[in-house]
Amino acid sequence: MRASPHPARPVRGIAPVAPGRQTFAPFIAFLGLLVVVRSVVVDWNYVSTSSMQPTIAVGDHIIVDRLAYDLRLPFTRLALRERAQPQRGDIVAFSSPVDETLYVKRVIGLPGDRIALIDHVLQINGEAATVSAVRSDEDRSVMEEVFAGHAHMIAIDGDALSPPNLLPLRVPPDAYLVLGDNRNQSFDSRQFGFVDRDRILGRVTHVAFSIDSKNGFRPRPDRLFQLLR
Repeated sequence: MRASPHPARPVRGIAPVAPGRQTFAPFIAFLGLLVVVRSVVVDWNYVSTSSMQPTIAVGDHIIVDRLAYDLRLPFTRLALRERAQPQRGDIVAFSSPVDETLYVKRVIGLPGDRIALIDHVLQINGEAATVSAVRSDEDRSVMEEVFAGHAHMIAIDGDALSPPNLLPLRVPPDAYLVLGDNRNQSFDSRQFGFVDRDRILGRVTHVAFSIDSKNGFRPRPDRLFQLLR
């Protein structure tokens, strides 16, 4: 078969598509879909502070279930459908009432609860949490805290950046009191007050993976897909 002596001509009225556009269009569409998924379905975030130790370590990349409590309009806090309410003991991601930064803390007080913190011992509706020593070293004590049937680890770490006491107060409707598990090193409701319900963006469920930046950025295999409680 002989080749035509005349070169192919573009169809009149239809501009030829540059090869680069054909290559990048699916990639751009994928990135757009990924951004929407992170806003509505599931998100993942790097943890750079010690405020949730020993539960969450510096260098953890955590998974946030954005559908745990609400179905939201992408890129907003507007809830299209309420799915559940945060429960006592949940680890939640929320927009800070101070500067809109994404924070991760544990829900301690529910709407209507009366909460106090006396020498690092929680009191919820007049009942004191049970605290049992687990281990201690020169600058950190790790303990198990149990309240309302929920058990998790807390730490008393170094010099106090947050007050060890919290005067008895009532959590208002549609709001929550949150604390970090590292009670001395957490910026939480003791400083910025209650967190409104619409600021809670999702529940933190797992560690996806973890990197030890102080040890040559080595991975921590023992934290891979670790369930967070």
